[in-house]
This record gives sequence, structure tokens and C-alpha cells, in this order.
Amino acid sequence: MVWRIGVDSGGTFTDVCMFEDASGEVVVWKVSSTPDDPSRGIAEGVQQGIENIGIAAGDIAYLGHGTTVGTNALIQHKGVKTGLVTTEGFRDLLEIGRQKRPDLYDLQADKPEVLVARSLRLEVPERVRHDGRIETALDETAVREAARALKETGVAAVAVSFLYGFVRPEHEKRVLEILREELPDVFLTAGHEVAPEFREYERMSTAVVNAYLGPVMETYIHRLAGRLKALGLKVAPQLTQSNGGVIGFEQAARLPVRTVLSGPSTGVVAAQAIGQMTGMDRIITFDMGGTSSDVALLHDGQCRLTSEAIVHGYPIKAPMLDIHTVGAGGGSIAHIDSGGLLKVGPQSCGAFPGPVCYDKGSTEPAVTDANVVLQTLNPTHLLAGRMAIRQDLSKAAIGRLAEKLGLDVMATAQGIIAVVTANMARAIRVISVQRGHDPRDYALAAFGGAGPLHAARLARELDMQRILVPRYPGILCAMGLLLTDLRADFATTRLMVMKADILPAIEEAFAGLIRDAGRWLDNEGILPASRRLTRTVDMRYQGQNYELSVPLPDGPVTKATLDALVAGFEAAHKRMYGFIAEGETVQLVTFRVEAAGLVRKARFEPMTDQGADASSARIGAREVWMPEAGGFVSCPVYSREALATGNRIAGPAIVEQMDTTTVILPGMTAHVDAYLNLILEDA
Repeated sequence: MVWRIGVDSGGTFTDVCMFEDASGEVVVWKVSSTPDDPSRGIAEGVQQGIENIGIAAGDIAYLGHGTTVGTNALIQHKGVKTGLVTTEGFRDLLEIGRQKRPDLYDLQADKPEVLVARSLRLEVPERVRHDGRIETALDETAVREAARALKETGVAAVAVSFLYGFVRPEHEKRVLEILREELPDVFLTAGHEVAPEFREYERMSTAVVNAYLGPVMETYIHRLAGRLKALGLKVAPQLTQSNGGVIGFEQAARLPVRTVLSGPSTGVVAAQAIGQMTGMDRIITFDMGGTSSDVALLHDGQCRLTSEAIVHGYPIKAPMLDIHTVGAGGGSIAHIDSGGLLKVGPQSCGAFPGPVCYDKGSTEPAVTDANVVLQTLNPTHLLAGRMAIRQDLSKAAIGRLAEKLGLDVMATAQGIIAVVTANMARAIRVISVQRGHDPRDYALAAFGGAGPLHAARLARELDMQRILVPRYPGILCAMGLLLTDLRADFATTRLMVMKADILPAIEEAFAGLIRDAGRWLDNEGILPASRRLTRTVDMRYQGQNYELSVPLPDGPVTKATLDALVAGFEAAHKRMYGFIAEGETVQLVTFRVEAAGLVRKARFEPMTDQGADASSARIGAREVWMPEAGGFVSCPVYSREALATGNRIAGPAIVEQMDTTTVILPGMTAHVDAYLNLILEDA
């Protein structure tokens, strides 16, 4: 037997998904995360999983891993003491940024903490012009003095970012050589390595974030690798990137900035695969975990890949799936703000102490507590009986909140659900309505441990008519690791105006990127037949501040290619902004190549229809508070594992499984499709 394992380490639970190639058997497992040392929770999850199915670690042919270590370190400012070496006169660029005010009318808005103190931002004489000419040669003596000054301060990482370093990186490369001599034990990174593109502030920010997280990720990865080796794992494990692909541990340790959305990206990859299987090409993903909710829009079956994003206040130029995150999870804490209004999140109780019902010392009610009180969640246990909970503690905690609000306990619990639903609806409108997409034209794919629990009300809030709940929604991010390829992205900025004589320049730009991609594929051992290259160009009207990514047709670059680029750009511009600027000059800005190494993936076969009768899957009933029914209503409870293809359920009803609970509201119906997905629709 050949087993493949995906592990997703979240803020509350660590999810394990195991797939056997020959039989197609899927086994899922959950353990509590260990925030003090996430590698311990992952090793425990893998060990329990393989013991549960009776295999040895040496039988594992593939292990993929998604992590939140990098993003959590960035959110909580738990990176390392970092220095910066930059062009003379530009050390304050990191703090000045673009002089934008994202919260224009908020006089109390706090700026994100600057990751490098001003005293650790050192300047050296050097200057490269925009056309690659060297105006001021690098002062190597000043570089050594800067290195020794940083060594005295005890920095653990140093970023190097020079003006126009992406055009001509020789100065940055030489500084790295000197720093390695002077600071042999310090993590080093340079702008041209992590973001070889224009926009000096964003490139500097990306280099700094990479350095700030570098030693944290190095320590974590080396510790995890050691634990997995001790278990007897023989294959080299892979780590998810923000773009949905996976890379080896060594590259992930060198480029941690590319893993800041590691965890949620694989859920989107899995949703793309499920969409292809079911024929749904318009999906909005809704991944609700213990700490946050992540949403993404899949148009024509694919999630948009963005080359730049602001992650928790810090601009990052790195390829990542277009995922929007809000602090709304099962562990989000309900509280009353200074104006006396009920708020939920973004603070989370995490894995420890967790919601009040966990009985680990928490006294502040979370979203999970509200569901336990309403009895949409099982009031006595979670994880199919492996985790006992206490409803009385949840009722007491929400009762204290209710007293302050002047409401009864049930109304307060339902109010918590209503507030968190509104928060999630706003997040979905950001990635749909604000970008020209009507959510009513899409199906809602609900996953994560809490996604199916809240999906029905969220869909009604947005007037969405169909909900897709995958077979294993609580561990879908872990499953996504079994459905993705090795992937790396390469980019170069070459500003040029769209006209016929730029064909050689385009070919030259892509030739260099394709060479870089080929070297990476060689290093990863990918055979030629398993290689795939995708080319895109970032384009804009001359004078615009932002670009739109346009795919380049396969084949040689010809006049027809230019026509296709213009047509693609105009279509993208009209979709994003609602108009086309006829007669305006079009500019090509950044050229990109995505290299993918196709690997063997988990495969799922359709099941035969077993008829509409779901009575054999019914395991009982319980009273559930539903305002749609005017209060408590008796809901039949079904076992998800016992449901078969073709089975139909009428709401109100509850479907339970080890990794999540699905709520079917009054007026809704649900049926099981050929791939054992649960499809909810308004009757």
C-alpha cells in the first residue's frame, strides 16, 4: 500500500488527511494544535494517523504540509531582530511607504509596527539608475562598517534592498557576499532574490518581511524535519506556498515570505479540484476555522493569482492566491465595545484555553460557545466523541454577556451568530461585488471546521442559492495538499509601450525567465513530460498606478500575440473598472512565468446512486434553537459517514461528522452527489 499524507496546522486544530493510492481509501484525523511548538502537534497528528490505520512511517510516499507559523509570527510581531542595508538617503522609505492613509477618516488609526528600528536601518553609498547605468559605485568599506555595526547590535537577520536593485542586482549580490563574511550566523536576504520587480517600497517591505521571518521559519522547519525523521519518514516533506503550490523545506526556509498564506491556499486548491469534478466553475470558497475565515472567488474554475498583497498591514510582492481573511472563526471572542454594542472578534481564544466549553479556564464566550448553547453543535462532545465539552459553562458565559446587553441567553447566542455572519458576508462582498462579480451567480463552497455550521445563514445573507459541503470539509486544507503540484514563480520588470517593434524585447524577457524556471525544475528533479510553464504579463494604461495580469497565449511571440494581449487587457480592465479607455497607450510592465512540476495526486471516483431515502443514516434528533422556526425545533441528526450518493434530506436537520457539523435550515433541502459532496439548496 502507498499512502500520501497532507497535514494542515491551524491555530486551533492540526488536520491530517491520509489517502491510499490503490484503493482510494481516505482517512482523516484531528488533534489540538500546539502553539508553543507547532511541530510537536504535527508530529503527534501524523503519528496518531498512521497508528490508526496500522502502517509505518516508512510506508508514506508523500507528505505535504501547510502552516500558519510565518503569518502568526508576522501578526503577533514575533519575528527576530532585523537590520536593513539600503541606498544612501533611503532608510526611511520603509516607514514613509506610499504616504497613503488607508483609514482616511479614522484619527485614531494605528500604523503597523515598523519591523526594523530606525537605528538598524543603515545606508551605504551606491546608486543605480533606472536604465541600469551605475551612477555611484558601491562603497564596500561602508558596507563592512555597516555589517560590523549591525553585528554589535545582535541582529539575527539582515535585509538588503537597493534602489533599482531589480534592474541591476550586482550591488546587492556583493553586499550579501560581504555580509556572509562579517555575519556568518545571520539570516540574509536581498530584494532581487525575493521580489525582482519595480516599486521600491513594496520590494523593500518584502525583503524585510522575509528577513524578519527567516530565522523563525528556519528553526521551525528544522525542528519539524527532525521530528518527522525520528518517526521514520523516508520521503522529503513539502511545504505549501501562498500560490497554492508546494516547495521543499529548504527553499521554504530561505523564502518564508512566500508561505504567509500557506494554510488557506490549499483549501482553495482543493475547492478548485472539487469544482472540476462536479462541473461547478463558479464558486466562492468559505473556509472558517478556529481563528479566522478565508474567502476566495473561483471564476471559470480558477482562483485569481495576485502578485502583490497587503498582509496584516505589510505590503508583500510575492505570488499568492487572491484570498481575503477576516478575524471570524469558531474561537472568535464575543464582547461589548465602548459603545455598548455586541462585537465578535478579531480576538480569538485559540487552541488553549479555547472556547469556554473546553473547560480549560476561558471565561469569555466564543462563537463555538454560542453554537453549543443553540445546540447547532453537539452539546456534549466534539470530534465524534473524542473531545468532551461542557454546555453549562457556555451558558453561564453567554448569560453574563446577555445580562450586560439586557437580552436573554438564547437571543444573545443567536446575536453572536448574526454578527459573525455579517462579518463574513462583508468579506465575501470584498472579493465579489467590489470586483464586479455577483455572488448570486456562484455556489458557496463551505469548509473548515466551522464553515458548514454557518454556511446556510451566510448564503441566505448573500442570496446565494446553492451550497457545496465537501466530503471532508474540516480537513479540506489538508486534503488540498494531496491535490497540488510543485510550483515556483519568476518575474522581471521591463517597462515598454505596446507597439509592433517590441516583439524581440518580449521574447528576451521571457527567455531569461524560462531559463530560471528550467534550472528550478532541474533542481526539483521534474522530468520534462511533467513540466508546465504559464506566461503572463502585467499591463496598464500609461500613467496608471496599478497593473492587471493578462495571460500570454502559448507558442512563439507574434503580432497575433500582441493583439491577444491587448484584447485580454481590455477585457480585464472593463471587468475591474467598468470601462475601456479607447485610444490610450497600453504599457507592458512585468513579465511572469509560473513553473509547475506535475506530481501524482489523490484521485476520487464517482459513486453509484443509492436512492433518495436517507433514513438509515439518521442517528437521532435534538432540539435546536432556530429563529427561522421561531425558537427550539426538533431536528433529525444524520451521520455524514452513513450518507450515500443520491440521499436527500429536508431541513431543518443536522449532519454530524468527526471534523465538522452541517446545519440545514428550514426551507432548505440537501442531497449527496456522486462524489459524496453534500449540496444544499433553498427549496
